[in-house]
Amino acid sequence: LVDEENISTDLIELEIVESDAIDDLDAVSAVIHQCEDVGVHFALDDYGTGYSSLTYIRRLPVQTLKIDQIFVKDILTDQDDLNIVEGVIGLARAFGREMIAEGVENTEIGVRLLELGCNCAQGYGIAKPMPFTEIPAWVRQYRFPSEWIEVAKKLSAA
Repeated sequence: LVDEENISTDLIELEIVESDAIDDLDAVSAVIHQCEDVGVHFALDDYGTGYSSLTYIRRLPVQTLKIDQIFVKDILTDQDDLNIVEGVIGLARAFGREMIAEGVENTEIGVRLLELGCNCAQGYGIAKPMPFTEIPAWVRQYRFPSEWIEVAKKLSAA
């Protein structure tokens, strides 16, 4: 079991769904600032599926943009989705935000995201949802796909 008294708040990241955040931008922003004061971080989830206004990136003090899986899953076959993902990666960089690509279902999508500059991802290609009690064993046995390691080496050498 987790001992809640020993969890560092800077290890906590809460997700705000983009479409919910815009309902009352000032109130959401104020809550985020209060939570930041105790070290809690925030991610803007499902980015790209709502209004995706630059105002939200500028006014919401989130640390992370999560690129919605609806765009990520087809970046190998759909030029429009690839363009959207590239655009969100560019926005994240421009505003100094971290990014996580959702929907990484296979190694090839992960390779393409690495090539685009996105090195954080989630999806069934990494792990399926699991009870928190199984996470330590998964962490001990998980190995990055060799293709990802090769791309990372090439990019770091460049």
